[in-house]
Amino acid sequence: MPRDYSNVVDSRNAEQLAAAAALLSAVADPVRLQLMERLADGPSCVCELQAEVPIPSNLLSYHLKVLREAGLIEGNRRGRWIDYSVVDGALDRLSAALPGQGRPTRRLKVVR
Repeated sequence: MPRDYSNVVDSRNAEQLAAAAALLSAVADPVRLQLMERLADGPSCVCELQAEVPIPSNLLSYHLKVLREAGLIEGNRRGRWIDYSVVDGALDRLSAALPGQGRPTRRLKVVR
């Protein structure tokens, strides 16, 4: 359940910030970040992911579920296996969720 930060965050930006926080928290786990890194290279069968990410299959399923529910990956059933891939635009959404993205960068001025 998403937390309500409306009393702390400017209400105009509360929804945007909550969505950004949800995306970033989905990849804030080292295993999920590793899975996203692997899937960014191209689709992969869950059996291949299991070999590359040496964790119990129930934990792998959990981490894939978190990424799926965040809308970052999708799974397509092929027989008894599922092929996972990064959803179109997911990496752009992750990038846009980072602080400072989409805004002019601030440059520090050195005063001597």
